[in-house]
Amino acid sequence: MRDEEGAFTDPIYISRERRNEVTPPEAQSEMKRGMAAHSPEGIVDLRSDTITRPTAEMRRAMSAAEVGDDVYGEDPTVNRLEERAAEIFGKEGALFVPTGCMGNLIAIKIWTHHGDEVICEERSHVNLYELASMSAIAGCMPRVARGEDGILSWPAIEAVIRPKIYYDSQSALLCLENTSNMTGGIVYPTKVVEELCGRAHEAGLKVHLDGARIFNAAVALGESVAQMTRRVDSVMFCLSKGLGAPVGSMLAGSRAFIEKARVYRKMFGGGMRQAGILAAAGLIAIEKSPLRLHEDHANAKLLAQGIAEIPRLELDPAKVRTNIIIFGCAKTGMTAVEFCEALKAQGVWAQDTAQYSVRLVTHCDVDRAGCQRALGVLRTVAGA
Repeated sequence: MRDEEGAFTDPIYISRERRNEVTPPEAQSEMKRGMAAHSPEGIVDLRSDTITRPTAEMRRAMSAAEVGDDVYGEDPTVNRLEERAAEIFGKEGALFVPTGCMGNLIAIKIWTHHGDEVICEERSHVNLYELASMSAIAGCMPRVARGEDGILSWPAIEAVIRPKIYYDSQSALLCLENTSNMTGGIVYPTKVVEELCGRAHEAGLKVHLDGARIFNAAVALGESVAQMTRRVDSVMFCLSKGLGAPVGSMLAGSRAFIEKARVYRKMFGGGMRQAGILAAAGLIAIEKSPLRLHEDHANAKLLAQGIAEIPRLELDPAKVRTNIIIFGCAKTGMTAVEFCEALKAQGVWAQDTAQYSVRLVTHCDVDRAGCQRALGVLRTVAGA
């Protein structure tokens, strides 16, 4: 969308200089009040950006939402959300699904047949954290490749593509993740995504993007999500992570893809009735939440710089570009589980991701003061 002067007004196009101009002061104040910390008193919860609570504006919209039966395609609020998501991503259609895991599974099911292989980075969410659903339900096997900081290169992908021989399982789909969760919110450069899509399509592969935090990536790159995803065959993004909605994800792609996706959503138990109550929050999430993601990134950089100065913790702060920080704690003599328990005892909640790796995720419910308090606790627990 453009304003009367021809400037982009979609959230992801708006420059930092124009954000205050686009969002009225009274709306900014309400957003901040609505996004204040909701954790138990004194707790700084940095386990994930999935723990956020809906803003006051979201709650009002949910209460007043116009609804209908979405399985019949009659929920006007869901329909508006799907139309708007498709518009923002420059796709022919979009579908509201309960979870990102379901969105990814639907895409895998559409682009593959039983016995096919799905190429993905070995630390990707579809490989590690979706309960092997691509195998258990879609009948596919993950074929993993290793990318530097989670970013796959074409040589790494090409090395695991199966030859066209009848007695080998066949490669059908390339699944990318942007941002890369388990490598610390690393962002795929758009030129790399486009190169991989071009090579994959030449090799007969479809490309699905797990864009759970694609808006974080877009803010970090200063690009539009439509520009970043124009070559992928399908994309999933979450409303309930950094965007702060209570429930839901979106799947976007061609009209034919979305028609098939609607069938599988129902088959997988994701057909909802008066879902407009949830979609109302999602509409606010995609329109307004991207305008403040830069705050989460700034808080993550603050944490990263502070952690890098703690002698017994290991982190390269230059790699922290979005809202995820993963650091090593081996030098403390504690495992990640033990380290997180020690943090929790002092009111800071974190997540272990490997034996000696700890993850922190910034979000709208933890402000700068909360991050500074977390740093103080990290120094104490690490014995700095």
